Amino acid sequence: MCPVPDVFGEIDPPQRLLMGPGPVNAHPRVLRAMSADLLGQFDPEMTGYMNETMALYRGVFMTGNRWTFLVDGTARAGIEAALVSLVEPGATVLVVRAGRFGLLLQEIVERVGGRVETVDAEWGQVVSMEAIAEAARRVRPAVIACVHGDTSTTMAQPLDGLGAVAREVGALAYVDATATIGGMAVDTDGWGADVVTGGLQKCLGGPSGSAPITISDRAADFIFSRRHVEKGIATDDLDEGPGRRIGSNYFDLAMVMDYWGEKRLNHHTEATTMLYGARECARIMLEEGLETRFARHASAGRAITAGLRAMGLVVFGDDACRMTNVTGVWIPEGVNGEAIRRRMREDFEIEIGTAFGPLAGRIWRIGAMGYNARKHKVLITLGALEAVLRAEGFAVPAGAGVDAALEAWG
Repeated sequence: MCPVPDVFGEIDPPQRLLMGPGPVNAHPRVLRAMSADLLGQFDPEMTGYMNETMALYRGVFMTGNRWTFLVDGTARAGIEAALVSLVEPGATVLVVRAGRFGLLLQEIVERVGGRVETVDAEWGQVVSMEAIAEAARRVRPAVIACVHGDTSTTMAQPLDGLGAVAREVGALAYVDATATIGGMAVDTDGWGADVVTGGLQKCLGGPSGSAPITISDRAADFIFSRRHVEKGIATDDLDEGPGRRIGSNYFDLAMVMDYWGEKRLNHHTEATTMLYGARECARIMLEEGLETRFARHASAGRAITAGLRAMGLVVFGDDACRMTNVTGVWIPEGVNGEAIRRRMREDFEIEIGTAFGPLAGRIWRIGAMGYNARKHKVLITLGALEAVLRAEGFAVPAGAGVDAALEAWG
C-alpha cells in the first residue's frame, strides 16, 4: 500500500511582485469576484452573467462582433481553438514570424494539417504590412495568422491594413493578442481582423485560465460551415463534406458558439469562477477607460526604458515598434543574469523574466502590466535592480534609474 501523506499545509504563497512578461499580480477586485458562489451552467443568473461578459468584451476588443465570448482554458486554448476552427487540412496559412509565438502559430497550423508559408523578421524587428501583402498575393492563403505583441521579443507588430490584405486575397485574418489586450489598443474592427484571441494573465490583470475571443460574422459563417453536430444533441442536417469537420471536440468553436449563443446547446460545463474573474477584468478596464488605460501602460513602459538606460543598460529591439507593457534589456557582459533574477526574487520579492530561443540568457524582460503598470511598482523594481546590479559588481550611477523613470512617467 502507498503510505498516506501527512496533510499538507494551507497554500500561503509569498507576496511577490510579478514584473516579468506574465503572469502578473491579479487585481484584488478580480480575486474577490472569483470567490463568489458557483451556479449551475444553465441557471438564468449564470447565463445572464455570460451575456454580460460577452457585452463587456466587445468593448475590450473594440468591436461590434456578436460572437465575442470566452474559451475555457489558458490563452493558448484560445489560440488553438481559433486555428483548429479556421484551418482546414491542406489549406495554406501565411504565418507572420518574428519571435517565439509566431513559431507557436506555425506549430499549431502544422498539427492541424495546414500548409505553412511564412513571412519573417529578425527577433527585435517587425514585419511591414507591405511585406505581408506581398507574401499574401504570392501564396494566396486561406488564413493569415500573426501575433500582435510577442513577449519573447517585446515587439508589437503593426496591424493596420491587415483586414484589407486578407480580403484582397480571400483570406481570413487571425491575431493572437494575448500579450497586449488590456494594455495596448486591440482594434479588432479597425484592423479588419476576423478572429482575435487574448488571455487574462497579462494586461487584463487576472489569472491564467480564460481566453477571451472575438469572431467576425465572416469567420463565423466559415466556422459554422464546418460544424459537427453531436449525436443526440442537435438535429441540424448538415453536409460536412469530406475532411471538413473540425478536428477537435473541445476546441470546435462552432459547438462552443452554440453553447454561448441563443441555442444554449450543452458543450462543456462553463468554468464559473474563471468567468467571474474574466467579467471583472473587463469591468475594471472599461471603468478606467480605454485611452486612460493605454496611456498608463505607455507611461510605465516609457519609465522603465528611461530608467534602464540611465543605469547604463542597453534596451533590446527597435524603439519604433516596442510594446508598451514589456521591455527587453541586454544582460551586461560579465553579469550573471540568473544570479540577478535570483537576488531580485530572494532579496526584494520581485520577479523579472528571462528569455527564449536565440535570446535565452542574453536579455531580461521586465513587464509592467494591468494592476502592476503603476508608478510606484515601476520605481520599486528599478531601485531593486540597481541595488542588485551593484551587489553583483556592476557599476550603476546611484539613483539614476529611479530619477529618470520619474521624469519620463509624465
